[in-house]
Amino acid sequence: MRAPASIIALSVLLMPLPPASAAPRTHSVVIDKMKFGPMPAGLHAGDRIIWVNKDMFRHTATAKDGSFDVDLQPGASGVSVVRKAGAISVVCRYHPGMRAMLKVSK
Repeated sequence: MRAPASIIALSVLLMPLPPASAAPRTHSVVIDKMKFGPMPAGLHAGDRIIWVNKDMFRHTATAKDGSFDVDLQPGASGVSVVRKAGAISVVCRYHPGMRAMLKVSK
């Protein structure tokens, strides 16, 4: 025996919706005294990072996987967007001892 169309329509309406993805957030990382400041916690794919160079030297925030490369003059800031989940190793092209690790969730 088939269920009436009204019962089927009502059951479809009452189904839970899939969870909405969180809106992208903006985080900041300050570069000072020849090192990256703390990496943001709770980073998700799609989030933006504002890199702020408070040092007197030119720096970059360069993802070793090639996903972003932000070149920062002294006192400048720049933006990158993390596109995928996982660990992203970040270095300064001009100062290879400057290293950091971003941990990105889905």
